[in-house]
Amino acid sequence: MEIRIISTESLGVRGMCVLVETDRRRILIDPGIALGLVRHKLQPHPSQVERGREVRNDIIDAFRGATDIVFSHYHGDHVPLVEANPYQLPLSWVSGALRNRRLWGLDAGHANQVMSSRAKDIEEAAGCAIRAAEDVTDGELRFSVAVPHGTCAAEENKVVMTRIEESGRVFVHASDIQLTERDPVRKIIDWRPTEVFVSGPPLHLEKISLEMRSRAWENALALAEAVDTLIIDHHLLRSWEGVEWLDELREKAHRPVVCAADYNNVPRLFLEADRTRLYEENPVPAGWHEAYGRQWRESRSGGR
Repeated sequence: MEIRIISTESLGVRGMCVLVETDRRRILIDPGIALGLVRHKLQPHPSQVERGREVRNDIIDAFRGATDIVFSHYHGDHVPLVEANPYQLPLSWVSGALRNRRLWGLDAGHANQVMSSRAKDIEEAAGCAIRAAEDVTDGELRFSVAVPHGTCAAEENKVVMTRIEESGRVFVHASDIQLTERDPVRKIIDWRPTEVFVSGPPLHLEKISLEMRSRAWENALALAEAVDTLIIDHHLLRSWEGVEWLDELREKAHRPVVCAADYNNVPRLFLEADRTRLYEENPVPAGWHEAYGRQWRESRSGGR
C-alpha cells in the first residue's frame, strides 16, 4: 500500500485529500482544497494562493487512473464545486475524470440542503450515483457509519470514515471528526489501524471550550497509544496554538505522532497560521485579489 497526503494545513492549504494505492485499486479520498477566505482580517497571501494552485494541480493529476473516489462529506475543502471560489477546485475541471469511477460518499440524509446539492452536482458531472458508503465493506475498502463533524454535530452535519487494508497494513482516514467525541475514536481503535489520518480540534475558534479541548487531548492520547503512526492535521494546524498542541502531544505519546508534512517527509508549511507574518514581510499591493479573481475567472473556461 502506498499513501500520499496531497492537501492539508501543514502542506499549506485547507483539506484532507489523500491518494491510497493498493495492488488492485487507486483510491482518492476527499479531492478538495480551500484557503481561509479571511483570517486576522486578511485575505489569502499571494504565497498561499500560489501554493494552493500547486496543490490543486496535484489533486487534478491524482484523479487520473483513480478506481474509487471517496467523499467523506461535502464541505468546500473536501470536494470539487460548481460554485468554487478562486481558491477551490472547480467541478468542471475534473468532471471527465469522475466518469467510469466508483464513487462513494456520505448519504444525503446526513447532509444539509447545500451539501446534498453539491453531491447531486458531482453525480451529474460523473453521470452516475454516489454509492452510500456508510457501514459498507467492498474488498479492501470499509466505511464507518455516519459520525459527528466535531462535537454535538447536527444530524445533517456528519462525516464517514474510511478504512483501507492490504497485507496487514491498515490505513484510516478520519475526516473532520476533530477528536472531540469518544465514539468515533473507539471505532477507529476497533479497526486496529497501523496509520490514522485525522483532523484535530479547531483551537483557533472561540467556541472550542476547555471541556472540548480536554476531551480532544484525551482522545488523541488514546488513539496515539493504539496505532503505529498517528497523523493529526487539518483544523488543528490553522493556528500556532495548534502547532504547539501537536508538538506537546508528540512528547507525551509513546508512539509516533506527526503532521502530514512530517509523514510526507517535506517541510512544514503552516501558511494560514502564518498569514499575519506573511503580510508583514511581503506586503500585498492594493487590488491584488481583485485582479487575481478576474484572471482566475477567465481561466475557468480553459481548465487550469
